[in-house]
Amino acid sequence: MIEEKALVISSDSGIARVRAQRNTACGGCSLNKGCGVSVLDRYMGDRGATMEVIDPVAARPGDEVVIGIREDALVKGSIALYIVPLLAMILAAIAGSAVVAPWLNVSAEGASILFGALGLVAGLGWTAVFSRRIQRDTDYQPVILRVTGHDSLPERFIPITKV
Repeated sequence: MIEEKALVISSDSGIARVRAQRNTACGGCSLNKGCGVSVLDRYMGDRGATMEVIDPVAARPGDEVVIGIREDALVKGSIALYIVPLLAMILAAIAGSAVVAPWLNVSAEGASILFGALGLVAGLGWTAVFSRRIQRDTDYQPVILRVTGHDSLPERFIPITKV
């Protein structure tokens, strides 16, 4: 499970709207040196992300929570978003150059460009269909794992003491 802290903005019927601060993978930006992403951050502004998540813990607005998403869901989503359109573009460009161009007696370069663009559009179309299909699938949705922070602890946690 990949986890991230977030702040609950609103909550209703098992769905919460949260705001999470986006971070870079390497953590170099917190040092303001390294790969140069920190320079872009200064110009890009706020890096917060607002999203709806499944709320099985009945979080309240203002609660700090830990949200999570399954690793395999993130990997499958990344493949659908990046690899499928790219692979479709490359394979269609190769097919256009090697198969269609000689068959239609046209320029291999032109056929490669045209079919590569068509392959990219087809790959993006497949990604849109895949995205709609998994939109309500709970396996692909982020979920609130637990409430953290001191603001909500006294109300939710009543320690059991032995008398």
